[in-house]
Amino acid sequence: MAVVPHKMSRGERHMFASSDDGAMMKQIQATHSPDGREFAVKPLLHIAEDVFQRSRPGVLAIGGEPTGAQQAQLDALEDKVLENGLHETLEIMSFTINKIACEISCKCSGGGDAHATTMSIFNIVSSYSWDAKVVLALAAFAVNYGEFWLVSQLYLTNPLAKAVALLKQLPDILERADALKTRFEALSNLIRAMMEVAKCIVEFKELPSQYISHDTPELLTATAHIPTAVYWTIRSIVACATQIIGLIGMGHEYIASTTEAWELSSMAHKVTNIHSHLMKQLTVCYQHIDEKRHIEAYQALIRLFEIVHIDNMKILRALIYAKDDQLPLFDGNTKRRASLDVLRRKNVLLLISDLELSHEELSMLEQMYHEARQHPTRLESQYEVVWMPVVDRSTPWNEEKQKAFERLQGMMPWYSVYHPSLIDLAVIRYTKEVWHFNKKPLLVVLDPQGKVVNPNALHMMWIWGSLAFPFTSAREEALWKEESWRLELLADAIDPVILSWIAQGKFICLYGGEDMDWIRKFTTTAQAVARAAGITMEMLYVGKSSPKEKVRKNNVMVQSESLSHVLPDLTLIWFFWVRLESMWHSKVQHNRTVENDAIMQEIVTMLSFDGSEQGWAVVSRASAEMTKAKGETILKSFMEFDEWKELAQEKGFVPALNDYLLGLHTPHHCNRLILPGSTGSIPDRVVCAECGRPMEKFIMYRCCTD
Repeated sequence: MAVVPHKMSRGERHMFASSDDGAMMKQIQATHSPDGREFAVKPLLHIAEDVFQRSRPGVLAIGGEPTGAQQAQLDALEDKVLENGLHETLEIMSFTINKIACEISCKCSGGGDAHATTMSIFNIVSSYSWDAKVVLALAAFAVNYGEFWLVSQLYLTNPLAKAVALLKQLPDILERADALKTRFEALSNLIRAMMEVAKCIVEFKELPSQYISHDTPELLTATAHIPTAVYWTIRSIVACATQIIGLIGMGHEYIASTTEAWELSSMAHKVTNIHSHLMKQLTVCYQHIDEKRHIEAYQALIRLFEIVHIDNMKILRALIYAKDDQLPLFDGNTKRRASLDVLRRKNVLLLISDLELSHEELSMLEQMYHEARQHPTRLESQYEVVWMPVVDRSTPWNEEKQKAFERLQGMMPWYSVYHPSLIDLAVIRYTKEVWHFNKKPLLVVLDPQGKVVNPNALHMMWIWGSLAFPFTSAREEALWKEESWRLELLADAIDPVILSWIAQGKFICLYGGEDMDWIRKFTTTAQAVARAAGITMEMLYVGKSSPKEKVRKNNVMVQSESLSHVLPDLTLIWFFWVRLESMWHSKVQHNRTVENDAIMQEIVTMLSFDGSEQGWAVVSRASAEMTKAKGETILKSFMEFDEWKELAQEKGFVPALNDYLLGLHTPHHCNRLILPGSTGSIPDRVVCAECGRPMEKFIMYRCCTD
């Protein structure tokens, strides 16, 4: 007589719908008395998965061969199965597995109560942990399920399998395989859901205890749901076994029904929901673990920088990439990947920025880098640059970011980190909290032993270029001691023609601003004064900081109207002003102020000129003579040249102009000093370069589109 598959009663369906039923959970907890025995469950889970994969309806046609893709998948599972510990596990657990398999066969054959059968399995595995319970039950079901499909797959080609199949009346069932397709698909879906839950439960057990203890709230919340998950997984095993055993012996009496398939699908839906909930909890646990790991890695990084090293490799591995499984650098010269060994015992300049590194910054750095490489044997050329792209990990990496990264990386002639993902989150935190990275690029200098000798040498690089080598604070202090306020410091080699003018002893006028009417008046008046004074004066327009469209248009008009010389590229105008800002920051780092440093006073005056709405001018001859004034004042002095013409013949043009400007000075003034934010070195107190009083501090937000 055929065995009729068990159908859920209305009461059972109610229990199925109420997985958190208190009475049921008390029953389950009552069976749980672990004796502390532990065994490696993962190899056993892998072999059960291997059985289910190879037994899955549709994996093989009857007596057929697997496809290439199927074989590759199955071979990968086989490799997992052969991992260490499997044979020892099977020796210990084989009796328990067979006992559960027998329990399933006996109880499910009689069409008994599914909950009662589930509880009987819980009683067998009472002394095991929750993860072991579910894996043992799955392994036992894999024995029964595997035997069914093994005979089904071999009965056409193997006499023994054929004889067993005849006794089980399997040929009749397999002849009706199409009619059973829905049921087999439902079985496969439920088994897949059971496996996913089991893997999740095992993963909870394997969470590293050094980062998440059992009493951690995140893990406590998750583990409270594991008994329920184990119950419904074992209950699903009973449902699957009932369906398989119910097919055996039915033969021609089989009547197609969709009820069984529907109940299996409903069960799969429930188990899938349980898995989804567990995965959310697992994600929360991993977030907790990641936070702990990041804290640990960050503290380790802090300790690492406090230790003296024989070379820089430990530091570079910690900052860039610690593993040996790939080459972490990209060589901008050869366009190939490189190992960290190319940086061993070298002075390394870490260029830290986001993906919005400006064209101007990149262009000027590239120019300085190439100049240093033209003389590789010089002492000041003995350094390497590495770009460390620091990106926001809170937003997903996408194609747009990848293209921006590749565009920047492709423009750099120096080394760069191969991909931003290689930089650990702890390193990103270190750059922000210790080195104060906040959007503005940094140039952190490491000596050949990996010691930080300057947390930001970008200011030094802008002011002195490679002459600032080895870019230490001591070198910075020494360079300032050698400096005085002169045209070479102010203009450097922004345009080679300036140095040529200085060498020829010419009078030089640098001027700026955006008011084109003032520019026309000033340049024509200045040229007329130069002719009247019998001197040669070269004039150069240097625009305004953050040069935009207006400055570009001014450049074109100044050139077309032959008013003066101009800097041919807006990048050079940007560089003129960024060098002044860098001088200010450099002085601030060395605790210099307007009150105690003459150069600082001149720097602040120049920056105040840029912050005003009007023009300005600096007039110089060679290095020793310089004077300056705001636009209206210096224009007035030139228009009144006749009043100080004789003095100019006696004292010299620049000293006479300076004396006349001092005579025009009035106490009333309104100076503005505008400094870029996010630099990390803005002092609380700044005094006016003109009167010495503390300046009021304002916060300004600017959006200049021109």
